[in-house]
Amino acid sequence: MTVREFETSGSAQFQGVLLALWWDAKGDWEKAHEVAQDVPGSDGAWVHAYLHRKEGDVGNAGYWYRQAGRRVAAGDLRAEWESMVTELLQRR
Repeated sequence: MTVREFETSGSAQFQGVLLALWWDAKGDWEKAHEVAQDVPGSDGAWVHAYLHRKEGDVGNAGYWYRQAGRRVAAGDLRAEWESMVTELLQRR
């Protein structure tokens, strides 16, 4: 599945972090955050970090990137989102 196909698909196909990123793509940060908070492990922390960075809460984002074992991201949010979706879809 491509990133474009992911964006245009229905939410019923996804769960966990992919569902959170799907909601984010639809512009529903609150729903995306709600879903991400309930996903344990490093992938949940990674998506949680991205969402807080998008929100502008850099300190909280940094905490979650560390929990995920990832470098704190910088730069274009869309590029980070696409990278996350691509990696997570490949593991599916």
